[in-house]
Amino acid sequence: MSLVRNVGTIGGLTALSRVFGFVRDMLLARVLGAGLAADAWQLAFTLPNTFRRLFAEGAFSVAFVPMYTRTLNSEGGEDAAEKFANDVLAVFVWVLLGFSAVLMIAMPALVWMLARDFQAIPGKFELATTLSRITFPYLGLVSLVAMLSGLLNAHSRFAPGAFVPVLLNIVMIGGISAGWYLRGSSGDDVVVAYALAISLAFAGLAQLLYMVWATRKAGVRFKLTMPRITPQVKRLGMLILPATFGAGVYQISQFVDTFFATSLPQGSLTLLKYADRLNQMPLGIVGIALGTAILPMLARHIQTNNNSEAQRLQNNAVEIGTLLTLPAAAALAVCAPAFVSAFFVGGKMTVADGAMMANIVVALVAGLPSYVLVKVFQPAFFSREDTRTPVYVAAAVLLINIAINIYVVPRYGIVGLAAATAFTATLNVLTLYTILQIRGWFHLSAKLGGRILRQLAATAAMAVALYYLMPLLADHYTGRVVEKIWSLGALVLVGTAVFFTVAYLTGALDKDLLAQLRRKKAAKPVDLAE
Repeated sequence: MSLVRNVGTIGGLTALSRVFGFVRDMLLARVLGAGLAADAWQLAFTLPNTFRRLFAEGAFSVAFVPMYTRTLNSEGGEDAAEKFANDVLAVFVWVLLGFSAVLMIAMPALVWMLARDFQAIPGKFELATTLSRITFPYLGLVSLVAMLSGLLNAHSRFAPGAFVPVLLNIVMIGGISAGWYLRGSSGDDVVVAYALAISLAFAGLAQLLYMVWATRKAGVRFKLTMPRITPQVKRLGMLILPATFGAGVYQISQFVDTFFATSLPQGSLTLLKYADRLNQMPLGIVGIALGTAILPMLARHIQTNNNSEAQRLQNNAVEIGTLLTLPAAAALAVCAPAFVSAFFVGGKMTVADGAMMANIVVALVAGLPSYVLVKVFQPAFFSREDTRTPVYVAAAVLLINIAINIYVVPRYGIVGLAAATAFTATLNVLTLYTILQIRGWFHLSAKLGGRILRQLAATAAMAVALYYLMPLLADHYTGRVVEKIWSLGALVLVGTAVFFTVAYLTGALDKDLLAQLRRKKAAKPVDLAE
C-alpha cells in the first residue's frame, strides 16, 4: 500500500483532530487564561499524556507493531498473531493497572518533583495534585487504545487509530462548556479545571469503546485471557524497556520542560502549552502520520531483505516530511503574532500573554522539521529490533538539553526553554541520520538532497512574501470574527500560492509523483476504512 496514501489517510484524520484540539484550546484560553487554575490543569493534563506518548504510543508501539507484523506474515498467520496479541493484552492490562495505581498513590511526590514551586502559591500545589489523580486513569484507557490501534495498523487499517483523538477533543470541549456553565458568575476557575479533569477520564473510555468496535468490525480477533509470560511477551518486554527512552526523547523532554517552566512566573507553563498547540498542528498531521505509516511497511521490507524498497520508502518519507514542514515552520515563525492574536487573545488571555506566546512559538517551530524527521529515522532502528542505539543518542541529547536549560532559563525565561528544545531535537535527528548512514541502513540520495535545497528556496520566497504582507493586515487579527477569518485566510492563501508556485517552477515538487497520485485518484477513490 502506498506510503503517500497511508500518510494522507492518517494525516487527514489527524488534521481533523487537530482542528478540534485547536477549538478546545481556544475556548480554554478564553475561559481560564494563564493563571493558577490554568497552570494546575496543564500539569494534570501533561502527566497522563506524556506517559501515553512515552509508553503506549512510543515504546510499546515501536516494539509491538514490528513483532506483531512479523508474526502476522509468518507461517502461523492470523492464528499466531492473534495468540501473540492475546498474550500481550493479558499481561499489559495488569501492568497498566499496577502502574496507574502506584502513581496515583504517589501523585503528591510526582507533582512535587515536577512543580515544587507551585507550593509558593496557596492552593496551587494541592489543586494540581488532585486534578492529576482524576486525570491519570486516562493513561490506562488510552494505552489499551494504542494497542488496538497497533493491531489495526499492522493490517494496514490506519483510519480508526487516527480518528480516536477526535473523540477526546469533542468530549473535552463538552467539559469546558460544562465547567463554564457551572462556574456561572462566581468566577471560580477551579470549577472549570475539575470539569476538564473529569471529562478527560470519560474521553478515554469513549476512545476505548470505539476502538473495540472498530477492531471487531475489521475482523481482527482478540480476547482477554489469563496472563502468561511467554517467550514472545518476554522478548517484547526486553524491547520496550530501552525503547521507552529511545522513542520518547521528545516526551521525556516534556517533563524536563515542565520542571523548568513551573519555576518561572505564573502562567509560563500554560503559555508554553498553548504555543505548542500551534507547533503540534503540522507535527501531529505530518509527523505522526509518517511514523505510523512507515513502521509496519519498513518492517515488512526488512523482513524480506528488500533493502532497495526500504531505502526508497525512507527517501519518500523524508521528502514528504520536509516538503510539508519546512514551509509550515517558516510560516508559523513569521505569522506567529497574527495566529496567536486571532486564536488565543481574548477573555482572560491578555495581549501581553499573547505577545509572549508568539515569541515561544517562534522558538519552538525552529525545530519543527526535526520533530517530524525523527519519526522517519527511528523506525529504521526499531524495525530491525535495534532499540539500544536510540537510547544512547537520546540519553546524550537529553543531558545536553538539561545543561542548556540550566543556563538559558534563568536568563531568557520560557522563550529560552523553547529554543533549547528545538536545538536539541535537531541534534538528535542529525545524530540518528549519521549512524544510519554509517551502518548503510539509509542515506539521502543526491536527487533528494537537491530537491530539499529547492524546497528551502521556495520556503524562503514564501517567508519574504508573508513578512511584507503581515503588517498590512495587522489591524484585522484582533477584529471581529469575519476580519480574523479573511485576514488569516489571506496569509494562508498567499503563503501557499507562493510556496507551491516556486516549488513547482524550481522542481522542488516531484512531478512524477504528482502524476502518479492523479492517476491513482482517478482509478480508485481512497477508502478511509483502510
